[in-house]
Amino acid sequence: MGAGVPHGHPETRCWRLDDGGRQTLVLAATGDRLPQVVYWGAPLPGDEDLTTLHAAHGIDVTGGMLDENPDLSLCPEAVRSFPGQPGLILRAGDGMQLLPKFCFEAEEGDGQHLILTYGDVDNGLTLTIRFAADPDTRIITATSRLDSDRPVHLHWLAAPVLPAPQHSGEMIDVSGRWCGEFQLNRTAWSPGLRYRENRTGRTGHEHFPGLIIPCTGCTNTGGEAYGFHYGWSGGHKMIAEELPDGRRQVQFGHAARMEMKPATRYETAPLYITYSATGLNGCAVAFQRHLRDRIVSWPRPGKPRPVHYNCWEAVYFDHSLPVLKDIATRAAALGAERFVLDDGWFGQRDDDTRSLSDWKVDARKYPEGLDPLIDYVHGLGMSFGIWFEPEMINPDSDIHRAHPDWALGGEDQTLGRQQKALNMALPGVRDFIYDRMAAILSGHEIDYIKWDHNRVLPMPDADQTRGSYALIDRLRRAFPLVEIESCASGGGRIDFGILHRTQRVWLSDSNDALERLRIQHDAALFLPMAVTGSHVGPRRCHTSGRSLDISFRAWVAAQRHMGFEMDPRELDPREAHVLQQVTAWWKDNRIWMEGADILRLDSADPAVLAEQQMTREGDRFVVFAGKAATSAQISPRPLRLTALDPQARYRITVLNRADSPALSRGTPILKTETIEVSGAWLMHHGLVLPWNFPETIWVIEGERL
Repeated sequence: MGAGVPHGHPETRCWRLDDGGRQTLVLAATGDRLPQVVYWGAPLPGDEDLTTLHAAHGIDVTGGMLDENPDLSLCPEAVRSFPGQPGLILRAGDGMQLLPKFCFEAEEGDGQHLILTYGDVDNGLTLTIRFAADPDTRIITATSRLDSDRPVHLHWLAAPVLPAPQHSGEMIDVSGRWCGEFQLNRTAWSPGLRYRENRTGRTGHEHFPGLIIPCTGCTNTGGEAYGFHYGWSGGHKMIAEELPDGRRQVQFGHAARMEMKPATRYETAPLYITYSATGLNGCAVAFQRHLRDRIVSWPRPGKPRPVHYNCWEAVYFDHSLPVLKDIATRAAALGAERFVLDDGWFGQRDDDTRSLSDWKVDARKYPEGLDPLIDYVHGLGMSFGIWFEPEMINPDSDIHRAHPDWALGGEDQTLGRQQKALNMALPGVRDFIYDRMAAILSGHEIDYIKWDHNRVLPMPDADQTRGSYALIDRLRRAFPLVEIESCASGGGRIDFGILHRTQRVWLSDSNDALERLRIQHDAALFLPMAVTGSHVGPRRCHTSGRSLDISFRAWVAAQRHMGFEMDPRELDPREAHVLQQVTAWWKDNRIWMEGADILRLDSADPAVLAEQQMTREGDRFVVFAGKAATSAQISPRPLRLTALDPQARYRITVLNRADSPALSRGTPILKTETIEVSGAWLMHHGLVLPWNFPETIWVIEGERL
């Protein structure tokens, strides 16, 4: 890290961060001004002259411009005539707008960590900016904190603001819907701004807080790209702006006006950023590794991820102990290792209109409590999990009748799934929920919670998210061996903030393997296998009405943290046998797959969605090549692999070659034999796979010799 060093006049201050050989970030400031990023990209030589970079970074001035270009700083300041969106908007306690001007106060750093402190003496403000580079995961974490000597009202505070590359023609952000999460949007850069704001109060299906900026020519497997993720569960705002002079900026922060009362300290969530020279996959691998190895805290590190069985789509609210025992027996025989009792076990919960927050076991359904079911499940060799929706309350519940003031929002608000949200900012509410949940967890041998959140909030409120975090953190401290899954009508609360407290996400309420194939493929830009729940659904999907073969359903679930959610009583002998085989394969391979990188492949056939899961050492991989639609051409196009050693030889086997249909009448070698070929051939020519129907998948194993 370079310290402040004079360069001409006025003084120039420079700093750099390196992550161990994958990227360099250089900051520079003129005098006491806030610094700006003058370089972010491929690693620079250690002896690079940073003051020269600062000078060379400057752009010219011509007609129609100010005499000096305002800095695109880590927090662009309106008072310095910055022509774009400022990084901070706030008002004094009396409502008057403040226009801060920050000046250098202090620095602290070691080349991979940097803390910069800037002050505005006239307004009594201090801005602290932190960066931390992780050489193993290739993620740089950045935060901004504002302190004031008197309460102020915050409208907007951006995490450290980054420039976007000008050799990029588009940006990729993420939208979605229920049963259709992680939809990638490609938007062309143009003058003005791309503004995304989530005001639903949770992360949302619609607004995953991520952005990837591919440079011209970037693909999944090659080219340069820049990745961003804002780790916050309460709704975010993103600005991607091109200024009139051509410079571009990216801002992330909490959704605007989420702070309901004045305060003396505000802090952004962490902004996770990365640069890739290996295509979108470089960003994906960095996010996957950082989430799995740095963000998630595992209750039992090193223990393999268990195969789940969730009873929701088998019984819904109709709980019967004999039926659940029968289902558990069948699930265990199929290979399940954890049984999750979903919604319907508490209060008078016979449908979704009542009893949320009445967290006591329903004596009508369970006259002897939950122990008979839990003991039976344990006797089958499975652990036991249970469903809660702690932050929600039904108007038709004992707790709402006793404490209507605990509900967030007005009495005449529009309900969501017949429910309101509890006001998680109230300590009494959090204490009540904790006591009820702790009573269930301490009274039974339960090692897993499916934590749901089935409606958006009536208004965005940062205190609501902080209250939810506080409750989860308290429960984690009290029950450190209990794993938690984040579910919100499927993938409505997935981000690194909630995953700092949980260990699994329910990616989508869709168990349709065809829909899941696409959702999982795109979510892999940020999520590793170990946290991504994927279940084998019923023969006829309950959310799409589509019927799919068991082989396709099973292998798509085996791409991630595998589980079942169908009624196992519907399976015929062939289906049960296929599911047992795929589950056994997953168990045999899960340990290395849990630490593998998921690499999206550049398929020459748009009907094929393919990925390559590979160990960090590159000695073992599995390719899943799913055919989502009918191809335009007759024969399969070769499928190129990625990130292999071109000089090494690999043994390649199509694992499920028995799935070839009768219409596959030729004799491609992989249909019947294992081959040994070079990494160069696999990457430059690619695998020639047998023909197959749409809604099928090939599974190919590879091993370096």
